[in-house]
Amino acid sequence: MDPRSEVLLRQAELFEGELLLAGLPADDLLGTLPQACGWNWHAGDQALLAARFAGRSHFGTRMPEGHYHAAVLFLPKSRELTDYLLQALASCLAGKPLYLVGEKRGGIERASKQLAAYGKPRKLDSARHCQLWCVEVNQAPPVPDLHALAQCYPLQLSDGALEIVTLPGVFAHGRLDRGSALLLEHLHDLPSGHLLDFGCGAGVLGAALKRRYPDSELSLLDVDAFALESSRLTLARNGLTANLIAGSGIESAPEGLSAIVSNPPFHQGVHTDYQASENLLTQAAHHLGKGGELRLVANSFLKYPPLIERHLGPCRTLAEAEGFRIYSARR
Repeated sequence: MDPRSEVLLRQAELFEGELLLAGLPADDLLGTLPQACGWNWHAGDQALLAARFAGRSHFGTRMPEGHYHAAVLFLPKSRELTDYLLQALASCLAGKPLYLVGEKRGGIERASKQLAAYGKPRKLDSARHCQLWCVEVNQAPPVPDLHALAQCYPLQLSDGALEIVTLPGVFAHGRLDRGSALLLEHLHDLPSGHLLDFGCGAGVLGAALKRRYPDSELSLLDVDAFALESSRLTLARNGLTANLIAGSGIESAPEGLSAIVSNPPFHQGVHTDYQASENLLTQAAHHLGKGGELRLVANSFLKYPPLIERHLGPCRTLAEAEGFRIYSARR
């Protein structure tokens, strides 16, 4: 059981009845709280929950409809995303309790101050290196407009300008990160066919690929619903089309790809997790057609070339700058 769930269950009498668990972990909490339902934006957690508790957890960027007597938000990493989620939950909880639970190392005490917009926050429990806070929603705010919270920035490329749209909680919200900036300079001479932007985030690489290779089919894959919505907005803003795939890793990708392009993720919440990136390197060959190419950017200190060569083929370093390297290998 996740330690945050354990803290909730220390106060189990508070969580009887119709309850919404937002951002819940993929553990047995729904089994312990039979009248609760979940709202998740992590495709991996959602798949696990759906397999065990069919129909009781909903995936997406918007709160599922329902008549809830209370809601619990499992603290996400982003402060801006926390603001959106708290407002979305509070909008349907006038006179009802809204709970916030999270790890101390994740900044739960700081985040608890965000509850003050809806009433007087109270700390109910502290255990398992986590804290549980509560506020009675004095006056429900309006339902937030997620798209109104989007940040846009222009991206000048050699073949024209793009406009990138990012939503709260998405990697590099409102800016271009250094790794993607380097990879954008090295997208030439990819094999034609079906291209995949793995870990697409706001769709920076995907939009650039579709602009450069307009006749190629393009898919964008990410674990996060807010990232996929950002990518959808970015593509629409630039008049581009692609397939959007919600998946926990490369195993969710199509087969027979001509190229996989990626600035792979390595964070899960407040923790560093390289599993998705390492799975990409070890399983890319199963999703690439013959002659297909894996091209990615990674921190220079990560020992990726031996892993790439063991599972795919000879690995070339195409560029190195500012602590990042561009790697390429063909099946």
